Amino acid sequence: MLDVTVIEEPAAAEASLDPIRSRILAALSEPGSAAMLAARLGLPRQKVNYHLKELERHGLVELVEERRKGNVTERVYSATAASYVISPVTLAAVSPDPDRAPDRLSARWLLALGSRLIQEVGTLLTGSARAGKPVTTFAMDAKIRFASAADRAAFADELTRAVTTLVSRYHDENAAGGREHRLVLGLHPIPTARPGNPGNPHDPSDPSHQHAPGNPHGPGPAADPAALPDSVTEQEDPR
Repeated sequence: MLDVTVIEEPAAAEASLDPIRSRILAALSEPGSAAMLAARLGLPRQKVNYHLKELERHGLVELVEERRKGNVTERVYSATAASYVISPVTLAAVSPDPDRAPDRLSARWLLALGSRLIQEVGTLLTGSARAGKPVTTFAMDAKIRFASAADRAAFADELTRAVTTLVSRYHDENAAGGREHRLVLGLHPIPTARPGNPGNPHDPSDPSHQHAPGNPHGPGPAADPAALPDSVTEQEDPR
């Protein structure tokens, strides 16, 4: 079983979002038959069996064992992954496009970048699975607590300068056998639920959500996006 996999087919996405089928997928973190799942979930076995066939048809569960019990063959299934991510490619023409309105100070543009990241890495994983080769990637995740909006703006400026320098140093447009990679950086406040209102994690009164003084649009970039090499904006294809 994979730790995570990406759903790229609209029909598979629809199947995974069905409430009963999502419960079945969660239950199949451990292998089980229709009868076993029916007992676990408190559902009729016939209904579970129907949903299992649909999930199997879309590649979300797989047959791992067949057991003979008298005159009956019990089919044991397992989820193909511990968790699933639905690729924006399933939305086709309405999927987010970060090239449509690039704005480094926009949370919506950050969301569009994240959407493209899921789409492209999902495509790479699908291609690597078919080829039997791993995907070479790198990722970092860190939490930063800024003392003020001014510190956050200074951090963004310094980070922009550092990344621009590194990209310029290592980018080689004419390297024989080279391959383009995409670098994505994002910075956002971590949502926290307000007391008495857990459904709304955004607190506009939180100073960390405010823009830097003197700049109503937030911290300004230290370098023009056009100065970055094209290699960080081209789409990566699986190899």
